[in-house]
Amino acid sequence: MSTTPPAPATPPSPGESAQPASVTEPARDTVRLERDADGIVTLVLDDPMQSANTMNAAFIDSFERAVDQLVADRDRIRGVVVTSAKATFFAGGDLNELLAATPDQAADVFERSLRVKRALRALETLGRPVVAALNGTALGGGLEIALACHHRIALDAPKARFGLPEVTLGLLPGGGGVVRAVRLLGVTDALVKVLLEGRRYRVRAAEELGLLDGVAADQAELLARARAFIEANPEATQPWDAPGYRMPGGTPSHPKLAAQLPAFPARLRQRLGGAPYPAPRNILAAAVEGAQVDVETAAVIEARYFTELVVGQTAKNMIQAFFFDMRTVNSGRSRPQGEPARTVRRVAVLGAGMMGAGIAHACASAGFEVVLKDVSAEAAERGLATVRGTLDRAVRRGRLTEEAQRATLARITPTAEVAGVAGCDVVIEAVFEDPALKREVFQEVQDVVAPDALLCSNTSTLPIGQLAEGVRRPEDFVGLHFFSPVDRMALVEIVVGARTGDPALARAFDLVRALGKTPIVVRDGRGFFTSRVIGHFLSEGLAMVGEGIAPASIEQAAAQAGYPAGVLALLDELTLTLPRRIREETRQAVEEAGGEWRPHPGDAVLDRMLDEFDRRGRAAGAGFYDYRDGARAGLWPGLREHFAAPDDAAPVPFADLVDRLLLAPALDAVRCLDEGVLASVADANVGSLLGIGFPAWTGGVLQYLNGFPGGPAGALARAEELTTRYGDRFTPPAPLRELATGNGHFA
Repeated sequence: MSTTPPAPATPPSPGESAQPASVTEPARDTVRLERDADGIVTLVLDDPMQSANTMNAAFIDSFERAVDQLVADRDRIRGVVVTSAKATFFAGGDLNELLAATPDQAADVFERSLRVKRALRALETLGRPVVAALNGTALGGGLEIALACHHRIALDAPKARFGLPEVTLGLLPGGGGVVRAVRLLGVTDALVKVLLEGRRYRVRAAEELGLLDGVAADQAELLARARAFIEANPEATQPWDAPGYRMPGGTPSHPKLAAQLPAFPARLRQRLGGAPYPAPRNILAAAVEGAQVDVETAAVIEARYFTELVVGQTAKNMIQAFFFDMRTVNSGRSRPQGEPARTVRRVAVLGAGMMGAGIAHACASAGFEVVLKDVSAEAAERGLATVRGTLDRAVRRGRLTEEAQRATLARITPTAEVAGVAGCDVVIEAVFEDPALKREVFQEVQDVVAPDALLCSNTSTLPIGQLAEGVRRPEDFVGLHFFSPVDRMALVEIVVGARTGDPALARAFDLVRALGKTPIVVRDGRGFFTSRVIGHFLSEGLAMVGEGIAPASIEQAAAQAGYPAGVLALLDELTLTLPRRIREETRQAVEEAGGEWRPHPGDAVLDRMLDEFDRRGRAAGAGFYDYRDGARAGLWPGLREHFAAPDDAAPVPFADLVDRLLLAPALDAVRCLDEGVLASVADANVGSLLGIGFPAWTGGVLQYLNGFPGGPAGALARAEELTTRYGDRFTPPAPLRELATGNGHFA
């Protein structure tokens, strides 16, 4: 099963965000001043203790001292070039410090933010030209430093990115980024193009937007152009400090902008669906309020809204998941250590349907030769056409050149012949979820591909150990659960069977990373982690229908919980026959193993929808929603008629609906961890966020329990309350009870 990823969050890439500082670090200079014979001073950002410059306590101290020195030497200097000695210009805020900030430290957070702003304000009002020579990525605090300069020139580096992505971590720019972006671009463009989405721009796109003033081909040209600006503009100043400055688009008191502003909160509420994301709200408020006052007052307003977010729980959840947990997963913590890397040359993708075509596209885009095999040449060619369509969309959107498109397509060979996969060193099967069919396709190719080929099955629910019975080398067999659509979904669930060897797991991990995707490692079991856990979300929505709860309220509860889609809408997208098939296969497996099958209250609703009303979902034109020409036309009115609550039924609190949709999957994630299905807490959080659309504000299924009001103890109490009201499916797992008793957390 799969859904779209959480909309509000775009996970930061390691190396583009703050690197952790040591817990106890000595006082040190992270900024140095170098003055040449012409009176031009280079302000070099260079933290000797870290691989990247971050806005930590040491930086703030050093930067204040450096700016104080520039002010004192003002009459003896002609200009300042701000640059970095690191591979990137500046990484951003120190996330360890932000993660540790508590509500009782709000005053310290507020003052630290003002110290940064005061130093940057002193730099931009120095009375001498100040140029940012950006030798690499400048995100967050890095771009805030650059925006405080009078001119910004960047190295034309393919991997360099520029932007203010703090919103994706539940924060807002705390070093004057809101204040200066609004004054540089205007309220509307600053909000839409920079602040509210947290977009990261490549060099040329950042120049076109106005975040950069120029681009240099190499380091020598970068510094030469910086000096040239100083020579040509001895009286340089910020536009907003120049006489007669007018904010682009006008201030909020301008009639045209004033007429547009009321729409922003409404759009924001619609986009967030009522989910608890305070950062976009605070950004909007800081931008609009700050645009009506002077720069210094606007900086104080920004600092207040920034402080509220830093000491709040949502930012801590998102920082933990989208930086620390993401880095843990991508760094290879779950990869067997000591296993050598293997180069992938040629991949056989078996099955050219939507999933197989998506996998072929991903492999070819990564530079691998791909053989796309299906039962007929026509089916294989249709798969290639699907890839071509995906690439066409990328070209139209400017994300891919036509030359790269041709090169990618040239690496894919469609075929219906078994001989076509000869010599392939990786096999990825992507046929229908039928164990017999999957075994058949592996038996057909296992003697044709390379004798040590990695054998991978793309399955969302079928146990890998069961599928491995069809191959002669089960030690080389592993599950690779891709999510649909493959070109947009970042996660791959690597499923390790009982006989999967460490070399195969290492090769699978390296393959997923080579595809540019994030791998989580899970142990074998029906549904693995993601499909199993999202099943609890779906079943709880079905149970609510059976209780007679208004369908619109169920969908609204999912929205306010922060899910990217309503639970009933998602069921329709999946097609209702799929969860029932999975349920019946699971029931059969439990009973064959001698266990007792315990039906869920939602099962009866699913059966009635299929057997009594023949409503199978969107593809069939009728499900929980009605459809016209394939588009939703509202919830099916029959839901109220056929699933009405008894007249004497007690009303269900709306807060219970929200918590049930969040706690049902979270509690099962605890069981997955306890049973060894999950390899780590980080895998659980990242997998739930990227794979099943668990709300981004929570930080993932287990971080949600950590961040629950009162921590795991609060989650335990709430689960016990729901157990009393709705049944033993909310009975807290033993590990949660143990953590709550010991005042611990999932880590």
